[in-house]
Amino acid sequence: MFTRRHFLRSSPALIALPFLESLGFRRFASAAVPAAPAKRMIFLGIGFGVTKETWYPDVKQTGTDYTLPPGLAPLARHRKDFTIVQGLTNRYSEDAHGGSTRWLTGANAHEGGASAHNSISVDQAAAAAFGKDTRFASLQLNGSDKDLSGPGHGAGLSLAWDSRGKPIAGINSPLAVFHRLFSAEQVPLDQLRLRMTQKRSLLDAVMVEAQDLQRGLAKNDVEKLDEYFQGIREIELRIAKEEQWQSVPKPKAPLPQPPDGRSGVEEIKLMYDLMVATLQTDSTRVLTYRLPIANLLTSLGVKVAAHDMSHYSPGERMEASQKRDVAHSELLAGLLDKLKTVKEANGTRLFDHSTVVFGSNLSTVHNLTNCPTLIAGGGAGIKLGHHLVASKDTPLCNAWLTLLHGSGVNVERHGDSSGLLKELAA
Repeated sequence: MFTRRHFLRSSPALIALPFLESLGFRRFASAAVPAAPAKRMIFLGIGFGVTKETWYPDVKQTGTDYTLPPGLAPLARHRKDFTIVQGLTNRYSEDAHGGSTRWLTGANAHEGGASAHNSISVDQAAAAAFGKDTRFASLQLNGSDKDLSGPGHGAGLSLAWDSRGKPIAGINSPLAVFHRLFSAEQVPLDQLRLRMTQKRSLLDAVMVEAQDLQRGLAKNDVEKLDEYFQGIREIELRIAKEEQWQSVPKPKAPLPQPPDGRSGVEEIKLMYDLMVATLQTDSTRVLTYRLPIANLLTSLGVKVAAHDMSHYSPGERMEASQKRDVAHSELLAGLLDKLKTVKEANGTRLFDHSTVVFGSNLSTVHNLTNCPTLIAGGGAGIKLGHHLVASKDTPLCNAWLTLLHGSGVNVERHGDSSGLLKELAA
């Protein structure tokens, strides 16, 4: 038998042969440990809340031994893998028609005297940490309702708000999402580079003009100009990211191109499939989806208008609200199924490294307390399979801060958070 020294003397042999345990390479072979899979986060906003009587578990039944209410019944097969949290509130929320505007921010709407102030959303706090190694720092998806910024979700262009509290636009078509993720760029690379150069030249000229203008401005104008400069810096970062990925081909799509024109239930199914494909190809690690409301009801055969449904009382309106809840749970169960099916490089499930949040800033009718909150997945290392009831006036942002910390994003605070949600931590 040759010794390990004999084996190493021949460089061609080193290239041609595998590491053979019988020649003493057992220790080296076992030393190669696959890198830990990346953390991912998904936020699903439903706008108008839920049906109080049939979605929330009984507050007297906490822990793992609770009765799953009818609104959550389709999630029974995933019961051990999600947790319901009651008692959370965004204390500064005051828009009884805005279930999404400050859901992920917890901002004081009038801080500093501003007429419509917001702050960074939790998804963007995660994207700042997770987005450095992916083509897209985050992706924002929207339902195809004609006016998602109306009653239900409230103001905004998606669920996401940037570091200045400005809305981030979302994509409202599964087909458009598919092309954004997987369709090859049609513009030649040299033209793309020229575009980037032109953008940078324009930004440079704008910055020079703005800096000249800064001299002699009043205090309020200086503050406005500072905000403007911050916006320019964010544009520069986006341009830098585009330049970084110009020459990198987009991944091959792991699913067929979706049909155009779908709405309601079918639209949500397609968006959920695209979310899984996005994470599977590591195109981004942070996703938000502002779900359709009116189109969902229409696809379920519900004749009651979305706003009328939100003012439910026993009868047709309440039945519409309950039907909506069950449909959401069925669709969410399907998403969790898919996340559990996809395998990571180390053999674990995509689900084990993802955090999925489902909920709204509104609880029921136009009530802004007890925000419905369902959290699934192993990405943040939280307590799963539980029904938790937080103490009175616990900020919803305590849950967001807990998820961030559990995912390795150790920010000091988020929104109006007062600390970690200890009940949620494993």
